[in-house]
Order: sequence, then C-alpha cells, then structure tokens
Amino acid sequence: MIKFKFKIDKRKKFIIVALILALGLLGIQLFGLTSWQYQAIGVLAILTYFLSAWSLSEGLNGVEWFTVLILPFLFTIGMGFFYFLTPELWIVRSPIVILYGFGLYSLLLTENIFSVAAIRTIQLLRSAHAVSFLLTLITSFFIYNVILSFRQSPWLNFLLIFFLNLFLFLQGLWCINLEERITKKIWIYSLALSLVIGEVSLVFSFWPVTVAVGSLSLTTSLYIVLGLGQHYLSERLFKRTLNEYIGVGVAVLIVIFLTTRWGG
Repeated sequence: MIKFKFKIDKRKKFIIVALILALGLLGIQLFGLTSWQYQAIGVLAILTYFLSAWSLSEGLNGVEWFTVLILPFLFTIGMGFFYFLTPELWIVRSPIVILYGFGLYSLLLTENIFSVAAIRTIQLLRSAHAVSFLLTLITSFFIYNVILSFRQSPWLNFLLIFFLNLFLFLQGLWCINLEERITKKIWIYSLALSLVIGEVSLVFSFWPVTVAVGSLSLTTSLYIVLGLGQHYLSERLFKRTLNEYIGVGVAVLIVIFLTTRWGG
C-alpha cells in the first residue's frame, strides 16, 4: 500500500497565508461589504491570528502564542482600516493590498525567527529585530492615522492609543531577550512607555495639526521610546545612541512647529 505524505514547508505556508489575507482585504470591497467594513476587518484580524498561528505552530511555545502573533494581528487592523480611508480608486488601493500582503509575509518570516531563536541562537536574529522594528513603526502609523481620522475626544484618543501601544511595546520589548515569559520588567516598561505615547497623543489632540502630521509625530515618538527601550534591554544604550534619538525628536518637533497653522 502506497502512502502519500503531503507536507507544506513554512515559507509556502507564509505565502499561502499572505495571499489569503490580502485577497480577503480585497474581497471586502469586491463583494460589497464596505457597509460592514468594521466587522469585516475584525473578522480578518481574527483570521490573521489563527492563520499565522497555523503557519508558525511548529515553533510556538508558551507565551509565544501571544507575543509572536501580536504584530500580524495589529498589522491587519491598521492596514485594513486605513485601506477604507483611502479614495475608492484601484490605482490607490491596489498598492495598499500589495503592501499588506508583502508586509504580512515579511512579518511571518520575522516572527518565525523569533520563535526559533527563543530555543537556539541563530545569526538572523539581529536582522529580524530591524525588520520587526520597522514593521512596528509602519503598523503604528496606520493605527494612529485611523484613530485620529475619527476625530474623537482627546481622552478617547488617549485611551485607544495607550491600549494599542501596550501590545506593541509588549511585543517590541519582549523580542529583545526572548524570555520564556513576559517578565515584570517588560510589563512595567510597556505600561510606562505606552503612557508616554498616550500623553503625547493627548497633546496633539489639542494641537492644530493635520491627521497625517499627528500620525507621523506619534510614530516618531514611538520610534524614540521603543528604540531607547530596546537598546536599554540589550545593554547597548550609549550616550551617542541617546543623543541620536533626542536629535531626531528635536528635528521632528521643529518641523511640526514650522508646519502648524497657528492662526486657524
């Protein structure tokens, strides 16, 4: 009796997941579900979690079922809602779908490195940290853009951004040392840094800036505090590094002042 064994390797799984979810985002518009877009994006985000878990399941253990899957889940939420804020033109939305699919594939590759590196040392870990950091910034920009676009009360903006940043920081700080659990230190740092970004969002809610400028400013704030936090946890926070991050913050603040229309 001949037995056939069909096994899909991880890279093929990542491609399949990225294609399914990208087509899912496109399908929400094609099948006329735009009136249900919030619910549809929620379903797509949940599907992202389970499909990502399926593709990464061989290397996931313990807390990794949470930490490793945070970014793909939030990436879908950010890109999904941003997709429906753009003009209904294929020339605009098609690149977003392509970016979403490519970004999700890159995320799965990166998260796979984290799950493997948690049990043994691999050379690609530093590159994975860089890619994860970049995709965290991209994810945060889209999420900030969506939240600020709704033009809700400043305190609601604060709560939403604080809550979502908590998950971004938990993943972004945990991945540095890849410990078996989320330590008390990671929780405290994540809460504190999320509070900082939340307070910055509160300031920009009263500041006469555009949604794009506000989103970019919050993303820059995340870049600074997350970058400093990661360098501190990896014991590579030197004076030169600190000055570089402060320099970026000051430069962005100057640009915001110059581009703000104070006269209304």
